[in-house]
Amino acid sequence: MERQPTILYIFGGSGDLTQRKLIPALYNLFLDGYLPGKFSVVGVGRNDMSDTAYKAHLRKGVQKFSRRKDEMKKEWSRFSSHIDYERHDLLNDKSYKSMAAAIKAQGEKWGEEPTVIFYLSVAPQLAPAIAKKLHAAKLCANPKRSRIVFEKPFGHDLKSATELNILLGRMFREEQIYRIDHYLGKETVQNILALRFANALFEPIWNSNYIDHVQITAAETVSIEGRGSYYEGSGALRDMVQNHVLQMLCMIAMEAPISFDADEIRNKKLDVLHAIRKWRPEDVHQEAVRGQYSAGWMEGKAVKGYRQETNVAPDSKVETFAAARFYVDNWRWKDVPFYVRTGKCLNEKTTLITIQFKPAPDYAFPDEATHTWRSNRLMLSIAPKMDIRLRFQAKQPGPHMSLQPVDMVFNYSSAYGDNDPEAYETLLEDVIEGNPTLFMRADQVEAAWKVIAPIMEVWQTRPPVDFPNYTPGSWGPEDAEALIAKDGHHWVTLPENRGEQGG
Repeated sequence: MERQPTILYIFGGSGDLTQRKLIPALYNLFLDGYLPGKFSVVGVGRNDMSDTAYKAHLRKGVQKFSRRKDEMKKEWSRFSSHIDYERHDLLNDKSYKSMAAAIKAQGEKWGEEPTVIFYLSVAPQLAPAIAKKLHAAKLCANPKRSRIVFEKPFGHDLKSATELNILLGRMFREEQIYRIDHYLGKETVQNILALRFANALFEPIWNSNYIDHVQITAAETVSIEGRGSYYEGSGALRDMVQNHVLQMLCMIAMEAPISFDADEIRNKKLDVLHAIRKWRPEDVHQEAVRGQYSAGWMEGKAVKGYRQETNVAPDSKVETFAAARFYVDNWRWKDVPFYVRTGKCLNEKTTLITIQFKPAPDYAFPDEATHTWRSNRLMLSIAPKMDIRLRFQAKQPGPHMSLQPVDMVFNYSSAYGDNDPEAYETLLEDVIEGNPTLFMRADQVEAAWKVIAPIMEVWQTRPPVDFPNYTPGSWGPEDAEALIAKDGHHWVTLPENRGEQGG
């Protein structure tokens, strides 16, 4: 099917996200034939820059970050012929009149009205003003041929997110608004739906009768990397749990959809968010843990403590680590705890979902067979490696009934090579195609804020007394271990050799 001619405006076109993620993703889509035959990418920035200089700037990003950098010599000139740079003040009405004229001229050149996408790769506080300017200039008047893309964070809390949704709802249709969460574009996250609903052996046991608990870890080894001014107004709970982590939880916990229609999928995820138990203020200290990293060492290098980072208050109370226990109060998940944790400067960079099954009865086996008894476990490694492993019991060779847990592993790179598409490739193609399945709807955003609102409110009113409380290279504060240990569990990690570990 012939794709609709498309113009993609990137506001913040000279910024880091554009160079590292957006242009490399578009370049890969171009090589794979997923972009329209008639397309134009317009980078918008505040600085004077020639098209030649802009393309050279973007080329460096593709050479460094694209998975298809080996094809640069013969393909870059073809791709970059579709790129232009325009200097605009995005708070000036004249800029939008200029864009309107350019869009009209391009449509006349192509002989048909193009789809126009406005990607807001800008500071979140600028997004409402830009949206108002787009609306006033009637650049999004045709809901079938215009889209506006927002990067996270979408709001600072429930109140601001609701106000932003109301504002956008007055100017645009929901079908035009794409709230992007790059985690949802990752192949392994999308494969959760295939794993659950395309395989008869999993869905019948995907409930509280067989599953003991679920763990979600989103750990980073890096510090805040100079983003102190942003992180001081965010923290781990807002930055990761409200969006990435809760979205993964929804994929694990949602009911089977009747179709893969975008709103059907999003309705099912919304049901999960509504069903998550909201903690009372007096319960938050038992159900959620926060932490902040100190100065220390990682991989032989000195690491500054969070409070010593640039643009961070010397007595900052902002958390760089958050862990919580959630319950989904419906029939499927009755009394099954969902443990989540995320943080900076942790031991390993990993995003891992663990489904821990209840133990099978061992009374039929002799005592020696049960010494290494382990419950079944399904582990979904989202990043940086992508694999799915199922742990089950097997008999060791020999004359005695000796059992040993073993892994059955599906590895993406082994099965499909190391050329997996980046998350932004999937998401940008969906924006161009007009497929909103992997994007947050207004009611989902607000429901996710409602889940963490009680925790946020308690943490804001009761300052921590022990910050900083974990060292770089650890797995976070001791209280995070206690959170799960008091239920008789421990946090699961993948061993370095990707073999099986006990536990």
